[in-house]
Amino acid sequence: MTTNVGMEQLIPLVNKLQDAFTHLGVSLSLDLPQIAVVGSQSAGKSSVLENFVGKDFLPRGSGICTRRPLVLQLMNGNVEYAEFLHQKGRKYTDFDAVRKEIEDETDRVTGANKGISSVPINLRVHSPHVLNLTLVDLPGMTKVAVGDQPPDIEIQIRDMLMQFITKENCLILAVSPANTDLANSDALKIAKEVDPQGLRTIGVITKLDLMDDGTDAKDILENRLLPLRRGYIGVVNRSQRDIEGKKDIHAALQSERKFFLGHPSYRQMAERMGTPYLQKSLNQQLTNHIRDSLPGLRDKLQKQLNSFEKDVAEYKNFRPDDPARKTKAMLQMIQAFSNDFTNAIEGSGGDVVNTAELSGGARINRIFHERFPLELVKMELDEKELRREISYAIRNIHAIRVGLFTPDLAFEAICKKQIGRLKEPSLKCIDMVIGELGKVIQMLGEKMARYPRLREEIERIIGTHIHECEQQCKEQILILNAVQLAYMNTNHEDFIGFANASEKGLTGSKPKALIKGTIRKGYMCIHIPGFMKGVSRDYWFVLTSESLSWFKDEEEKEKKFMLPLDNLKIRDKNAGFMSKRHMFEVFNVEGRNVYKDYKTLELSTEDQDTLDSWKASFLRAGVYPERERVEEDAENGAETDGGTIDPQLERQVETIRNLVDSYMKIVSKTVRDLTPKCLMHMIINNVKDFIHNDLIANLYSSADQGSLMEESPEEAQRRDEMLRMYHACKEALQIIGDVNLKTVQAPLPPPVDTEWLHIDNNIGSNGPPSPGFSRRPVSPGPRSGKAARAPPAPPGRPAPSLPQRPDGRNTPEMSGRPVPGVPAFPPGLPQRSGSGLPPPLIPSRPVPNAPPRVPERPR
Repeated sequence: MTTNVGMEQLIPLVNKLQDAFTHLGVSLSLDLPQIAVVGSQSAGKSSVLENFVGKDFLPRGSGICTRRPLVLQLMNGNVEYAEFLHQKGRKYTDFDAVRKEIEDETDRVTGANKGISSVPINLRVHSPHVLNLTLVDLPGMTKVAVGDQPPDIEIQIRDMLMQFITKENCLILAVSPANTDLANSDALKIAKEVDPQGLRTIGVITKLDLMDDGTDAKDILENRLLPLRRGYIGVVNRSQRDIEGKKDIHAALQSERKFFLGHPSYRQMAERMGTPYLQKSLNQQLTNHIRDSLPGLRDKLQKQLNSFEKDVAEYKNFRPDDPARKTKAMLQMIQAFSNDFTNAIEGSGGDVVNTAELSGGARINRIFHERFPLELVKMELDEKELRREISYAIRNIHAIRVGLFTPDLAFEAICKKQIGRLKEPSLKCIDMVIGELGKVIQMLGEKMARYPRLREEIERIIGTHIHECEQQCKEQILILNAVQLAYMNTNHEDFIGFANASEKGLTGSKPKALIKGTIRKGYMCIHIPGFMKGVSRDYWFVLTSESLSWFKDEEEKEKKFMLPLDNLKIRDKNAGFMSKRHMFEVFNVEGRNVYKDYKTLELSTEDQDTLDSWKASFLRAGVYPERERVEEDAENGAETDGGTIDPQLERQVETIRNLVDSYMKIVSKTVRDLTPKCLMHMIINNVKDFIHNDLIANLYSSADQGSLMEESPEEAQRRDEMLRMYHACKEALQIIGDVNLKTVQAPLPPPVDTEWLHIDNNIGSNGPPSPGFSRRPVSPGPRSGKAARAPPAPPGRPAPSLPQRPDGRNTPEMSGRPVPGVPAFPPGLPQRSGSGLPPPLIPSRPVPNAPPRVPERPR
């Protein structure tokens, strides 16, 4: 077995830990062993605590008296005084002043309106009349708000109690008055919620002297009514008249003792009742509880310390006014900022990869290859609108003359108009990239939150440079657009030419897919409208260059439907006011059913980025978005809509349309290729080089180094708190280590053969020994006139006394034979019944390396 020489130091150990954490102002997520006192108002909690100390020192009155948790640390000592942790060094010998300080400190935090606060008050009482004990006095549970209390005072108190008693290392001292039904006890009810097995709950029954005549709480105190693992203890506190009459607590304890000894129901359990026994029992239970919790507490502290090591490493030798440290820190932060910006744009395989969403270079890549092509397509004219404009252009060029040939000026006019429309998506692409760069700079600047002035200056300098690059890039995009307008290269190798355009018949308006095979896979939700409520369900979609198919799941085993892409287009759809999804729909331009009996197929995604990606994928498959129709003037459009167009003009329109389509594909391809390249060269790479080469010089020229490297108040507070927690953990581990050094391992005694103790209870009636009982032979000795003597007791150890028989008679002495010394039965073993045989002898402790001797049973 293990004996702990420092066992009495375990409760002061936890007191030191509580003081260390409270004094340093840290809130570590540690579950310190403690006893929380819970109960309803006027249940007698404060009287029990005052009886422990032997002094009146707690606030009293009507309503809530305890409005902040009071951590009461009782310390056994030679001098009687009290001290508060928030007034360290000041000793109170007048306990009326202690009560006044508790009231003032409570009002300082909660105000005078009977409000409550979870900030504890730490009070330590030294006295020769107390045992080492730590309790947390919590506000009494109430039902109705009084005075200026908030209406939800009941919920506030309950939440505060739960903060303490839900912790596994907290013992619950449930105080219930005896003059109310125990089944309605608020303390036992809330304890049952967090400790349903009753393993951590200690019951205290107060006001036993106020019960009605003829009633008692014997069944409760004997743990038979509502059993708890740790049982119940009854106490009798001073009455309100005794308190007002200033009755001495020591005299009240004597009255309590007399009450239990004189009450017919409690006199048999009087030794296990009363305030002194409650204090002793709590001391023992808390000590054992701390001993059992100490290994887990040490492990938690060690883990906390290890987690602080990395963060505290840079703070250990911190000197905020050292200019060399400031210069070094600034250079390191600028270098880290430059590397992080490069990694954010170009990507890296480190441990800081964002796995939650796209960011940095990935989002810019999506703009280049999904958003920008989609914006370009939106600028193209609808087929019908394009033909109408070509028709007007041809007739306006011929004017009053009848045209015999297709005018090339109409081709040039339509192409220039289409090329001019490409400026808007190119400039919008620049704005989107600038926005993403701003997000990257802001995200990287969060790492400099420790130095707000430096972060602000870096964001300002880089933002100014990005704005300059933006203006230059937009000018370059406009130049590229003007270059395309300046000269129509009809000798381009990909241009079909006039002859091929004239010979080519009506090609229709179906675009060709840009990619063959599978283009995209992913989940989307199908919405089927209904009479009362629509049906929606997620499916796994597969988009190819020929069709759109959806399956039950990504295994693609159970195909639900396959939709050909011929004559399909997509358009946005409003998802509704309350919906958080983003919707679009697929429809057939000829008005045919798309899915079953539905003209449209409504699809939705969880976010806008996914929706844009699907739109871009449909674009690569040749499914274009619907363009906004231009309202045609009835007078100007009568000829084209009425079907009276000249066949010769129709052939010319078809020729020009084929020429424009061929040339615009060349221009769009060039714009899609050159715009991202201009952005990379003139903005992204330029900003990256600026950060790497010129940022430090601009910082030194714009502001003073000392002002740039001033810490924010939040960061200084964080550093101080981190250091406090680090030192608190180290101090706590040192305190625990000191106690463990006092633990002494005692050697185990040699084994003793107790097989003979396992005897059937019926042996006492002169029956034969039980089958499991074996008797060792006794060495022969002289038997003439003298009886065999019992083995001598070891030196320095008195022989055990001889107990009485179960029937109350003393063991008779045999003639000429001394009475053998027989010890009492050990506690917990069954007593032998009957009077046939005397109790057996228990051998003395054997000498090492010698088997113990068992004496022969007397006959």
